[in-house]
Amino acid sequence: MNEPTRIRLPIKLWAAVAALLLVAPTLIVVPLSFSDKRSFAFPIEGWSLQWYENFFNDQRWLGSLLTSLGVAVVVGVIATVLGTLAALGIRGLRARFSATAQVTMMLPILIPGIVAAIAIFGMYLRWGLSGSTLGIVLAHITLALPFVLIPVSTALRGFDDTLTRAAAVLGASPIARFFQVQLPILLPGIATGFVFAFVTSLDEVVIAYFLQSPTLRTLPVQMYSSVTVETDPSIAAASTLLLVLSTLIILIPRLAQVVQERRAAKRLGDAE
Repeated sequence: MNEPTRIRLPIKLWAAVAALLLVAPTLIVVPLSFSDKRSFAFPIEGWSLQWYENFFNDQRWLGSLLTSLGVAVVVGVIATVLGTLAALGIRGLRARFSATAQVTMMLPILIPGIVAAIAIFGMYLRWGLSGSTLGIVLAHITLALPFVLIPVSTALRGFDDTLTRAAAVLGASPIARFFQVQLPILLPGIATGFVFAFVTSLDEVVIAYFLQSPTLRTLPVQMYSSVTVETDPSIAAASTLLLVLSTLIILIPRLAQVVQERRAAKRLGDAE
């Protein structure tokens, strides 16, 4: 066994153990959602879809799911637009100011969630935004911006500015240069940022818990309340649905990229 192989083997084993630890909870939660008993006993003795039926028939669960999806879509769109504009703006600054601006934009993921939640809750009490959809949307946008800024900034590092200058020489306006030259190249990074922003909003619980009201509750908050106040196996169904939804949202752009790459490779092969 050569030296590179000896080095890679422990890394692969460690990665496999880490992946197993991350996946292991789902191997329990998913079967529990199909249990026929009102308990979290595992392994389950019988199979049933009653908890999925209860989830979609209970207004608390279904309403919280629709609230989470609506908030996540709005947050994803707005955070993607603002994060893309921020990445373009930061790129145009001098190196010293650019680093400062980027660190400032990263503060939402550097500050502990509970600290941010208390600060936002205190401000919202003064502004009258606590318990409102607008308040949750604004808070989630703040949390999601860094997750858009990172992939878009990474895509910008590989962007060739001569393409923009060539378009300017040919008479393209700044807006035309962005939509016809920059946007197609940055689109994968922007799409990745949207996915991260959507999932960040969909899964966020701490700030949403502080900002909830009797008529406004996101799915993660409903799940937290269910597991702390009562024993309702519907939470297993909710967890499974949230897991499947988040996984699909993350995988779909990647699958689309793979399909696009294969089509491009096929067209290139046919041309040759």
